[in-house]
Amino acid sequence: MSGGPTILHADLDAFYASVEQLLDPSLRGRPVAVGGSAGGGVVLAASYEAKAHGVQGGMPGWRAARLCPDLLFVRGHFGRYQELADRVMAVLGDFTPAVQRISIDEAFLDVSGSTHLFGAPGAIGASIRHRVRAEVGLPISVGAASTKHLAKIASQVAKPDGLVVVEPGREREFLDPLPVGLMWGVGPVTEQRLADRGIRTIGELVQEPGHTLEKLLGRATGSTLHALALNEDPRKVTRTARAGSVGAQSALGRRTPTPELVRSVLGHLAERVAGRLRTKDRAGRTITVRVRFAGMRSVTRSRTLPGPVSATLTLTEMAEALVWQAIRDQTETPEITLLAVSVSNLTRQAAVQLELPLQPEDPWRPGSPTGSARWALDRSMDAARARFGRDAVGYLPATMRRPGGVPDDFRELAERDL
Repeated sequence: MSGGPTILHADLDAFYASVEQLLDPSLRGRPVAVGGSAGGGVVLAASYEAKAHGVQGGMPGWRAARLCPDLLFVRGHFGRYQELADRVMAVLGDFTPAVQRISIDEAFLDVSGSTHLFGAPGAIGASIRHRVRAEVGLPISVGAASTKHLAKIASQVAKPDGLVVVEPGREREFLDPLPVGLMWGVGPVTEQRLADRGIRTIGELVQEPGHTLEKLLGRATGSTLHALALNEDPRKVTRTARAGSVGAQSALGRRTPTPELVRSVLGHLAERVAGRLRTKDRAGRTITVRVRFAGMRSVTRSRTLPGPVSATLTLTEMAEALVWQAIRDQTETPEITLLAVSVSNLTRQAAVQLELPLQPEDPWRPGSPTGSARWALDRSMDAARARFGRDAVGYLPATMRRPGGVPDDFRELAERDL
């Protein structure tokens, strides 16, 4: 089967909304939005019935309600999303060990070694769809092709709840009439730039010289898109790797930085990042912040420590120092639009080794009296949150902040395992 359609891309259809319709049968066949409300907030996901009216994830709730007056808003069962998605991945694993999960609700499979057991790739795709529907209750679309990029496009064409197999020799017939927006890496901005040049389909993209695309889109993007349009994609299906860093970010609009604002935002982000680290008994030595200023210009600052840290207060204080360093480096007091914190250079930290009381005491050293006390306090709060919920206890600046937009529970569904 070398060169055949042995790479599958399986993608759950309107996953979050489909889960809500599964859990509440009264929602089936009706337009549903997960998150937001007619009065505000952000729509996190929409059912196909809602998408037919133009409702999309990331849209303000009030706008979605205007587009679809019958839209039903639901809060979302965040705890069930991961559970059901994991059950789907277990089904995929029954057909091949070569499963590369790329998000909570989609994965690539290499079935080249499974065809003698389960039949042709198309038959395997059909079996996957049947089992996921019967055992989990969710619709899933599957694309099969000779490359990862082509398989992903095929699954998009198959939606909703379908199967598309692109046989060898028919790649051009399949790809050429499709819109460039289906290609991996083509967002609204790139799509518009191509449209301005009269390029709307993948077939038209193939006809454009590679050097012209590089000039239009940049060398890396232009050459990559040209190769993918030609179905040149050597990437293999690899087992999902663990994340080498963990981070979080918060968009702010346009805000003048004040100590109170920076502290509260970074405190909230540090709690998310440090909490994830401690849950997996991990810590990191390199702390990086990113500050985005008005005009979409971003500046990063980082610091690498002698020892790994996972204490929330320590991470907050280090991030604050780095952010203010980035702000002070500007020629005038700027407005900021986003703050981000990440920790990398990860290592295992199931316990903290206490140090002798060296002077002067450094609270950022994990083993110092203050550093170890911070770590122990965080562990106690982690246990309280696990039992009574995220909002049961926390540090004051982060607890007082009520971020709008996407809930943390929803963001964490997209985070890779540590």
